[in-house]
Amino acid sequence: MTATRYKKIERGKPISIMVNGEAIEAFHGESIAAAMLASGRRAFRHTVKGKQARGFFCGMGMCFDCIATVDGVPHVRTCMTEVSPDCVVELE
Repeated sequence: MTATRYKKIERGKPISIMVNGEAIEAFHGESIAAAMLASGRRAFRHTVKGKQARGFFCGMGMCFDCIATVDGVPHVRTCMTEVSPDCVVELE
């Protein structure tokens, strides 16, 4: 059996984004949801009725569990939205 060789993952340029008033590290080319997960955030929003935490689920924009307000625009799917320098994310 031969060893599998993996290509080194190259990340984009490091940038900073704001999530609920806190600066977190992100990398150019990744989604807002990926940056939030990498920073240790697991709850992206809370349900209206029961206030239950909702986290990253499908990762392809179908479930709407990762929605947030991004740069003043409400209901943005963070799994489908690329980080940009100094973007402001407000979790719902």
